[in-house]
Amino acid sequence: MTAEREPRACTMVIFGATGDLTRRKLIPGLYSLAKQQLLPSQLVVIGFARRPKTHEQFRQEMRQAVCEFARFPLDEALWERFASRFYYHQSTFDDAEGYRRLGALLRQVEAECGTQGRTIYYLATPPEAYYDIVHHLHAAGLTQRPEMAQTWPRIVVEKPFGRDLATARELNRHFRSAFGEEQIYRIDHYLGKETVQNIMVLRFANGIFEPLWNQKYIDHVQITVSETVGVEDRGGYYDTTGALRDMVQNHLLQLLTLTAMEPPGSLRADAVRNEKMKVLETIRPLDGEAIRQGVVRGQYTAGSLDGQPVPAYCQEPRVKPDSRTETFVALKLWIDNWRWAGVPFYLRTGKRLPRRLSEIAIQFKPIPQILFRAGRQAEVTPNVLVLHIQPDEGASLTIVAKAPGLQVRLQSVEMEFQYGTSFEAPSPEAYERLLRDVMIGDQTLFMRGDEVEAAWSLVTPILEYWDTHKDTPLHFYPAGTWGPAAAEALLANDGRRWRHL
Repeated sequence: MTAEREPRACTMVIFGATGDLTRRKLIPGLYSLAKQQLLPSQLVVIGFARRPKTHEQFRQEMRQAVCEFARFPLDEALWERFASRFYYHQSTFDDAEGYRRLGALLRQVEAECGTQGRTIYYLATPPEAYYDIVHHLHAAGLTQRPEMAQTWPRIVVEKPFGRDLATARELNRHFRSAFGEEQIYRIDHYLGKETVQNIMVLRFANGIFEPLWNQKYIDHVQITVSETVGVEDRGGYYDTTGALRDMVQNHLLQLLTLTAMEPPGSLRADAVRNEKMKVLETIRPLDGEAIRQGVVRGQYTAGSLDGQPVPAYCQEPRVKPDSRTETFVALKLWIDNWRWAGVPFYLRTGKRLPRRLSEIAIQFKPIPQILFRAGRQAEVTPNVLVLHIQPDEGASLTIVAKAPGLQVRLQSVEMEFQYGTSFEAPSPEAYERLLRDVMIGDQTLFMRGDEVEAAWSLVTPILEYWDTHKDTPLHFYPAGTWGPAAAEALLANDGRRWRHL
């Protein structure tokens, strides 16, 4: 969201270079940027992992990853130039000698490629490795360069950033013992999606929306992130995490802040993030009664998707047979400020739901019915603005029109905009945008430390309540449905209902 700048020569060290994230997202994303000529002329990639491997083996494996997962077909000439600066560094994350050898390699490529100490450390690792990596980087003198600007070197960390408020605070302290806040990039790939970035453009670049974006005209907001998949091969991880930690604390709350924030004074990173922070600070805290009445947790049982039978969550590999981990969460939040007073925000997310999608639905208040009531006439459907984040990126506005005929018969119709058809070009992958933003030093789409802690301060009381009140209901729903009946009741009790998707 800032003026375009050109990234300068730099080195990216990927910790966990043999993992799925590197293969599926990072290297294909970098290759797609290279294809579009959006990378610096000299980009060095160093893969850091424990398995023995030569530079050439690493290059061949990454070539296969590009063939499988990149947006663009493999261009052999481009790949040869691109991969010629790929190196592999074998070490465990807790081996101090391995970091000293990494420092020597960095000095070598700095001399050869003119990177001048501009280094990005990407932690594509399990969270338990973060402490060792940061500690050893700092001990080896690889986190600060006195001759460099304060923003270099940079470190990128994936979610989850902590498991609750206490662990997030401790992790922030650990990162800040070695890096300044301006060097830390806490990544949430949802924020790299085109439609998420377009929320601010839609609101603040169109005069028809912002005057209506408040409690006077908006009845409520629904944010849905649904997945058709189960836990796949992540059963062991997911069973200790659950949907509240995995999705609500980061993805859904980020979407809420962008929807509810005030116009920033500029598009500088901290101006935008300050406004997001204000939203998190004004969300009404959830106490015991609010959690009992306003939060629904569920877990999928056996069912079917696309006509195929799927097992219950407790039958998934590496999941405890008696697990009470939630695979579905729905909750109601209130934002206690002048713009949103009295407007509920309903959030839901779940696995094994009928469709894979992410959307934000802003439902406007209904009009008085007297003009079109006429006895037999159904209620006039309220206007709904829907921001479609995935898979069909775009937006739609539901309006009411007169259906053809001699009688006045009302019918809802949709006005739609889709990125693919309107711009005749596919949207870039989220990681492409975020990787390039790290290179140019734009932190707008990354979470600041206080923002992470504020999000955890909202979620942690729910986790603690569930932990101390073992009798809190866990509502079951068959795979292939839109969640438990209790989630429907959450809105029905307010005289509302979830969008039928």
